[in-house]
Amino acid sequence: MKVLIAIDSFKGSISSIEGGKAIAEGILPVFPDADIVTIPLADGGEGTVDALIHATNGIFIDLPVTGPLNEKIQSRYGIMGDGKTAVIEVAAACGLTLVPLAKRNPLLTTSYGVGELILDAIHKGCRQFIIGLGGSATNDAGIGMLQALGFHFLNNRNQSVGSNGQSLKAIEKIKMDDVHPDLKNCEFYIACDVNNPLYGPNGAAYIFGPQKGADQKIVQELDEGLRHFSKVLKKQLDVDVHHFPGAGAAGGLGGAFVGFLDGKLQSGTRLILDVLQVEKYLKAADFVITGEGRLDSQTAMGKAPSGIAQLADKYHVPVIALAGGVTADSSALNDLGITSYFSIMNEPMALEQAMNTNKTYENLKCISNQLFRLIKTVRLDS
Repeated sequence: MKVLIAIDSFKGSISSIEGGKAIAEGILPVFPDADIVTIPLADGGEGTVDALIHATNGIFIDLPVTGPLNEKIQSRYGIMGDGKTAVIEVAAACGLTLVPLAKRNPLLTTSYGVGELILDAIHKGCRQFIIGLGGSATNDAGIGMLQALGFHFLNNRNQSVGSNGQSLKAIEKIKMDDVHPDLKNCEFYIACDVNNPLYGPNGAAYIFGPQKGADQKIVQELDEGLRHFSKVLKKQLDVDVHHFPGAGAAGGLGGAFVGFLDGKLQSGTRLILDVLQVEKYLKAADFVITGEGRLDSQTAMGKAPSGIAQLADKYHVPVIALAGGVTADSSALNDLGITSYFSIMNEPMALEQAMNTNKTYENLKCISNQLFRLIKTVRLDS
């Protein structure tokens, strides 16, 4: 029996690493000699650093950086086992959760700390970067990050502007004399699952600004700033990032990576599956166990379980998906390669109890054990 366990985290409940251990513990009493490979998954958002660093026996780096409100915070990124690939979640330096509700205003927040994480990784010898976009509190088109890397953005008096969304409309000139020299040797792979342009009705400010604390007036000011910055970029560097799918991700950080750092934006799930070489393990598997906290229609929109299911479908490997909650519209997942899906809940309980880490661990272990008892019986009978 060869089993590939590749689950995403159950957000707020259990990590993909611990969830994988629980499933393996459920299988082994039934198939003691099973060949089990456990690969923690992520979709480019929360948990991406943990998944890739644990899967490749890499290391975690903790350091102080400039937070979204321009104060020092403690942040973290990882370096994969190859010693040259850094994994960074932008939310670790400029995430919305780092800003108290009363202080949320994307006119004032900065992505400067993301650039500091990149610089630290460069100094440690990294030349490849996997960047997880998502969860940012910013709408600065990445100028904060770029300033940390040595780019200068000047106003009409040749003075440096600030590093936040409010500063975009003042930019008239881009100076690159002090850009870190090793950036030209770096490759950036960006996990991005949105295709919003930089500005306009579907751009960074209008779509994502309100959830970051922007009212209608602030949204309009941010959008005008993004539009102005895009024109300056086009005029001075002949780079048109506005229409690039994903330019508006993470408050315009997607556009900054593409326009200034030649970043490659990819589906987060696809990128993680490729980096971890999941297909290599999948080819030999008898079963794949995947899952996440909640299975619903959004799971089909590029999330980790649907990504691995579509990959497994190429090799006709059965896929079992486990989740805390399963909605009625999850049946669409059967058409995307998920053979069958199950909720791990075994009795009525309050949400707080259901999301308890120990309870989730035991529920994953229990249902995995029962499923593989059934599989063993069916195999013996056939």
